[in-house]
Amino acid sequence: MIDVWEVTIPELSGDQPRRAYLYLPDEAEQDPEARYPVLYMFDGHNLFFDEDATYGKSWGMLEYMESTQTPLIIAAVECSHDPNNGRLNEYSPFACRDPEFGRIKGLGKVTMEWMVKTFKPQIDERFPTLPGREHTFIGGSSMGGLMSLYAVSKYNKYFSRCAALSPSIWLAPERLERLLRTARIQPGTVVYMDYGAQEMGNHGEMLRGFSDVASLLLERGVALTCRIVPGGTHCEASWERQIPFFMNTLLYGL
Repeated sequence: MIDVWEVTIPELSGDQPRRAYLYLPDEAEQDPEARYPVLYMFDGHNLFFDEDATYGKSWGMLEYMESTQTPLIIAAVECSHDPNNGRLNEYSPFACRDPEFGRIKGLGKVTMEWMVKTFKPQIDERFPTLPGREHTFIGGSSMGGLMSLYAVSKYNKYFSRCAALSPSIWLAPERLERLLRTARIQPGTVVYMDYGAQEMGNHGEMLRGFSDVASLLLERGVALTCRIVPGGTHCEASWERQIPFFMNTLLYGL
């Protein structure tokens, strides 16, 4: 079952509404006592319905969840569609200047503060969640993948596991590496990270950067599943094919 409603994020976009999406396993209706882990995701509009997706193709998350009967809640919010770097501003943890996109404000902290202090409490109140850190995950792709790495390190007291698909680690690599070296990362942290083989040429020295981030995560004691996806590209269709891989990592051992 998918529930869709409108939310506002005053700190980011005033009273402009955006859609929130929530997947609840069908079995929840038969067993009102059941409680589920929660996967928070970025770019909620791209996850479930092709008609809502930016490029007309979603991840197909609803079909996967229904066909596998995975006991997991997915909660996700639409990104900003402001043409003036709206999504980049909200999904960048770091203020910086990019040669292609210009000035990026770096509102990732504002985004995460809203998620953990407003959105997560609302989800825990309305739906049958397992609210503790052990059962709270975060995931996304591209800039959402970068935000997932940021969240699982900077907000590690809330999120124990993350899935970072094609993460935009090229944006501010020095800042990201500094964060991964200094963040308070608790034992039991799990990360799935991948990158498409066909994406490696999109940004300079991506293979080296990807390797550096993976090494830092391992040095910090993170249980890491790391993949280069054969033939993988930077699009929803490619990320859809990775769902079984990251789901297995997020739910392994629970």
